[in-house]
Amino acid sequence: MPRPRTAMRKIRDVLRLTFAEHFSRRQVSASLGIPFTTVCEYVDRSRQAGLSWPLPEHLDDSGLEALLFTKAAPPMGERALPDWNHVHLELRRPGVTLQLLNLEYLEQQPDGYQYSQFCERYRRWQRHLDVVMRQEHRAGEKMFIDFAGQTVPIVDRATGVITEAELFVTVLGASNYLYAEAFPSQELPYWIAGHAHALAFYGGAPRLWVCDNLKSGVTKAHRYEPLINRTYEEMATHYGCAVLPARPRKPRDKAKVEAGVLIAERWILARLRNRILFSLGELNVAIRELVDHLNRKPFKKMPGSRLSLFEEIERAALRALPLTAYEFALWPTARVNIDYHLEVDRHYYSVPYRYVGELCDVRLSASTLEIFLHGRRIASHLRSYKRGGFTTEPSHMPESHRRHLEWTPSRIVSWARQTGPATGEFAEGILESRAHPEQGYRSCLGIMRLGRRYGGERLEAACKRALTVRAFSYRSVESILKNGLDRHPLPDQPRVRPHRLHENLRGPHYYK
Repeated sequence: MPRPRTAMRKIRDVLRLTFAEHFSRRQVSASLGIPFTTVCEYVDRSRQAGLSWPLPEHLDDSGLEALLFTKAAPPMGERALPDWNHVHLELRRPGVTLQLLNLEYLEQQPDGYQYSQFCERYRRWQRHLDVVMRQEHRAGEKMFIDFAGQTVPIVDRATGVITEAELFVTVLGASNYLYAEAFPSQELPYWIAGHAHALAFYGGAPRLWVCDNLKSGVTKAHRYEPLINRTYEEMATHYGCAVLPARPRKPRDKAKVEAGVLIAERWILARLRNRILFSLGELNVAIRELVDHLNRKPFKKMPGSRLSLFEEIERAALRALPLTAYEFALWPTARVNIDYHLEVDRHYYSVPYRYVGELCDVRLSASTLEIFLHGRRIASHLRSYKRGGFTTEPSHMPESHRRHLEWTPSRIVSWARQTGPATGEFAEGILESRAHPEQGYRSCLGIMRLGRRYGGERLEAACKRALTVRAFSYRSVESILKNGLDRHPLPDQPRVRPHRLHENLRGPHYYK
């Protein structure tokens, strides 16, 4: 049956745009509004017929149709077809291309399909696969991560209160090998824990982590330069990987995990819908059993399963896990106060005093705290959970503050006794007269300096005189030395004057 004139006109337009304008086949398809496969067919038939553009002037529509369509294509049985399942799996190995596979096919079948027909027939076969399996990803290249939209109710056995657990899902790109785990929420600690557990489950780490733009992973979403959460970025660096957030409002960037989440909802959450679960641990035990069943479930349109595909092509392509597990840490910022301490989680940690006023990055883990300025670590401490307390490293202090810190009450009294017993007793009296001994340090240090100025002998005499009146202050000793009272003999102890007998005096017998 001859083709209508509109169809013949389309053929001519395809040949013109392809051979004269040098449009790609997809561009021709979009321009003329006809299927891409139809464009490929017209171009391939014209090349087999030896046609180009412009067409011969004498060639009308009937002649064009006769040249292109009268010769039937060789029957499928005349040429050995490649094993498309094998081709599809091999394409997921690093560095393998259709051109290489076509060359290997032609080595086995010299009369087989050339590259263009090889690619065309592979695409036709590929369209019959599931949506999840149709995407091409290299083995060990990508891991897709997301939380499922549905939650799982957990009932408190004691109170009956229901809480909703979030389902964390990861899918490997090449094998579709799936991991799922329930967490109390989507907050950062659970996001990080989910990644760590997934990598341990896989026994290795893919090179790229493709995630959605949730706050736990991406601090600020952007089409070209998204800002990755510092903790998440540090974890990826620890495993030698990189984070690749999906572009905002571009679901195709994460179609793999979207399909994986859909499968998890259908084959995990739907199967748990009638079960009453009383704890997160009980839920995760049930999830692990269903995940194992799902990964072993045979594909419908391909041989094997997710597990067999993972073992065959992807396990060996994953990066080895580091010897030490990633330690979860937060990255707040804090400014160094005038006392060369900064506040983190209501505790104060010291930094070298020369960094006063600087805004620093702080890495806060469960056991340690590290302080960075412009990417360089300037201090580290063991983490303290004492609210309002201070952790101070003496080497961070100015020299004058450090000397002051080295003094203790016992050391001050011991030094004072080297001058004389009265000086030691006077220093001890100063420290005891204060609510806190530290409040008397300055007075004692000032008295030490008086000994340098006036000599130890005069200082001992001055302290002995000050002790008689119990004047425990720096000013009293300074006044005695300035006025030379230390050179005068000490006054005798006041004598008790005898009481005269008087009729109004009751006497000691009254109180017996």
